[in-house]
Amino acid sequence: MGRNQFLKSILAIILGMIAGAILMAIMSFNPFEGYLYLFKGGLMNMERIGNTIATATPLVLTGLSVAFAFKTGLFNIGTPGQMLAGGFTAIAVGLTFDLPKIILVPMIVILGTLAGALWGAVPGLLKARFNVNEVVSAIMMNWIAYWSVYYLIPSYFKGDFLETESKMLPEAATLRVSWLTNLFDNSFINLGIFLALIAVAAVWFILNKTVLGYELKAVGFNRFGAEYAGMPVNRNIMISMAIAGALSGLAGVIQYTGNSNIMQIGVMPSQGFDGIAVALLGASSPIGVFFSGLFFGLLYVGRGFMNAAVKVPPELADTIMATIIYFAATSMIMDKLINKVFKKKNENKKKNGTQTPGRMVEK
Repeated sequence: MGRNQFLKSILAIILGMIAGAILMAIMSFNPFEGYLYLFKGGLMNMERIGNTIATATPLVLTGLSVAFAFKTGLFNIGTPGQMLAGGFTAIAVGLTFDLPKIILVPMIVILGTLAGALWGAVPGLLKARFNVNEVVSAIMMNWIAYWSVYYLIPSYFKGDFLETESKMLPEAATLRVSWLTNLFDNSFINLGIFLALIAVAAVWFILNKTVLGYELKAVGFNRFGAEYAGMPVNRNIMISMAIAGALSGLAGVIQYTGNSNIMQIGVMPSQGFDGIAVALLGASSPIGVFFSGLFFGLLYVGRGFMNAAVKVPPELADTIMATIIYFAATSMIMDKLINKVFKKKNENKKKNGTQTPGRMVEK
């Protein structure tokens, strides 16, 4: 994440929060009090910190998924379906096999991640072989996953009390471990955060230290130029979407076996679409996406406390998030503001005679 991109993200957050403060003032709420409780809601004790980290974990992974596809010039809007594919696979494996936790959990993680990869590879294949727009095919795959889960859960994994949700996973099939739960005062933090950190490191390594990463970025910059240079463009498109799908599938595993232990039907996971916002704010950088996901997790956890403490509607927190993303997306405005700041610095250097040797001679 370059200096300019980092500054743009920080500036987007500041402007979004200023807009939120104005809205609070218009609605007769105290902005300082509102923001105090918003951040206290996610950070005031170990339990809330744990819940913030757990809430942020799927967002980090879906943000990575969208960002990875962006690098190849693709728009992975299929993250909700890929989450459902990974999550359903995890639920199905967890409820079907009676195995020790040390065997069952890795099996769930691997198979759920592979299911997400398969769900992402389909739009990649259609794009590579038939030039089908990946946005259209990915949305199609979202609804296939949605209706498949809608049918399969009540038919084969129906809960004991409600037909709209699956049976509860046994403890051996979840990502929760007692030592981590106790460390964060019984929050729902789980092993997913470590998987997310591994994913961030892996994506950074692939993009910056491998031939595959170089080729993927080359395809993103100029597909025809990469093809002219002899790079396997179609193969790279499929690989990119499969890796993006795998990241979202892992997010689904963590959401349904870590943050929760059931799967409900009729729900398209919002973390999928929110991953687009996380990727934009994180400037599609793996490290930037990680911190962006944590920030959004903080806002998600804190908005409920803000509402309970000072009656600020939680929808206002959603508006603040939307405004932040608006400013993050309008990179032209951000560039102008940042360039203005650095232009002033350069002008000051020129006045002091420190710009170039030629300038010094002229003086």
